[in-house]
Amino acid sequence: MRLNKLISQAGLGSRKQADIWIAEGRVTVNEQKADIGQKVTQADQVFFDGQPVDWHSSVFLVAYHKPVGVVCTHDQSVANNLVESTGLTQHFSAMGRLDKASEGLMILTNQGELTNHILQPAFAHEKEYWVEVDQALTQHFVTTMQQGVEIMGQMTKPCEVEATGECCFKIVLTQGLNKQIRRMCKALGFRVLRLQRIRIAQVSLGDLAVNTLRELDDDEKLALQQLLPS
Repeated sequence: MRLNKLISQAGLGSRKQADIWIAEGRVTVNEQKADIGQKVTQADQVFFDGQPVDWHSSVFLVAYHKPVGVVCTHDQSVANNLVESTGLTQHFSAMGRLDKASEGLMILTNQGELTNHILQPAFAHEKEYWVEVDQALTQHFVTTMQQGVEIMGQMTKPCEVEATGECCFKIVLTQGLNKQIRRMCKALGFRVLRLQRIRIAQVSLGDLAVNTLRELDDDEKLALQQLLPS
């Protein structure tokens, strides 16, 4: 097995990130600095930053309902950080961040390669949100949101928007600009009161309670794995 694949499967990062760590000399094989492209077997002793890399790391994929107020960081010096709020003790990464004022679905995993793929804009995986704003929707608002809004000096990509109430709508994005929905609404004179992510690719929030975790079922895991290029 290639060394970067082992590091990715162990949940430490993507293969690309693993190659960077190898080039930086942070990975050793049998007490020797590793080389990019190197192949290893289970007879080899592989260490990253002085810690052994687990050949038998199990796949970890869970849905998390992030509450408002939780900050999407692993920095435990930050109040209400993701590690503290989830209570998870093992290494994980998040497929898509949510700002502090937003809530909803996050997928947490130890599969760095899968996380990296989901987050790549080029692959355009869908993320669906439910949004409440401070005034009644207009047809102009819905149509403009669908066609694209200029924020941060660029036009957003066309997207699906469906009004679900006088002041509420669902929106499906395939890009993830910083605070994109809030900025789009603000550009049209609306202010977001509540924003909840309800779906990432084929995984839905459903009735998962706030600040709780659930393991993805086999169908959800398979659907995500199938997103990876062969």
